[in-house]
Amino acid sequence: MSANIVQNPAKNTLAQYRCPLCQQALVLADKSYRCHNKHSFDQAKQGYVNLLPVQFKHSKEPGDNKAMVQARRAFLDKGYYQPLVDSMLALYQQYSDKSLAVFDAGCGEGFYTHQHKTENNTVYGVDIAKETIKIAAKRYQYCFFSVATLSDLPFSDQQFGWLYSVYAPILEAEFTRILADKGYLLTVTPADNHLFELKSLIYRQANKHDTSKSPIEQLTLVEEQRLNYTMDFTNSEDVLNLLAMTPFAFKASESLIDELKKLTSFTCQADFILRLYQK
Repeated sequence: MSANIVQNPAKNTLAQYRCPLCQQALVLADKSYRCHNKHSFDQAKQGYVNLLPVQFKHSKEPGDNKAMVQARRAFLDKGYYQPLVDSMLALYQQYSDKSLAVFDAGCGEGFYTHQHKTENNTVYGVDIAKETIKIAAKRYQYCFFSVATLSDLPFSDQQFGWLYSVYAPILEAEFTRILADKGYLLTVTPADNHLFELKSLIYRQANKHDTSKSPIEQLTLVEEQRLNYTMDFTNSEDVLNLLAMTPFAFKASESLIDELKKLTSFTCQADFILRLYQK
């Protein structure tokens, strides 16, 4: 199943951002977002806005590095995670109030963001990595993207009817704040066997993911799904991209990289847990 993906609709709603410095509403004028206290944030030529003031950064370039971004983009474009997207969209179609805004927490290059866009909704994506947001905004101009931290989101209270987090930090208090009453939070986390075959090449004793803990305590669990399927690779490039977009890459030896480059086929499990909560 897939949503009614809109390729090039005009943005018919202005982004509803709030100032990260004083929490007042931001208004777009002359390609600059300004608040009542005259704090100003310029809209980049790609269309996104950087709402992560330098004093809030913990490093010069927070978030994923360029190599990881490029690898993830190449891998996702091949459709290996499309079954996950289809499952997410099926839940969105079943439960959501389609008139309310959608938010992708930790959106990366916008792979999941743009597939939630329809003719009737407004979709936002936030990531702390500027390079990923730049790619997303340039590629999917019908969604709103901003650079920001998930721990202090640049949105007013109760703005979103549907919020999802795919492998990003799950911050219940902040997510709940921006969720509308009866709004939904969908989390996607690795299940026991996610990428187990890849991990087995790297670690002497590969451990399965611990799925016993959930960071959500106050919201109501509505539905939980397990999605497991096999990914069949027929070239080494896709396997290397998969490795590069995971934390396993830092543990991979040069000899293993050389082995992977010689692969002509590889099979690996994708294994996800989808949990849907309601406020």
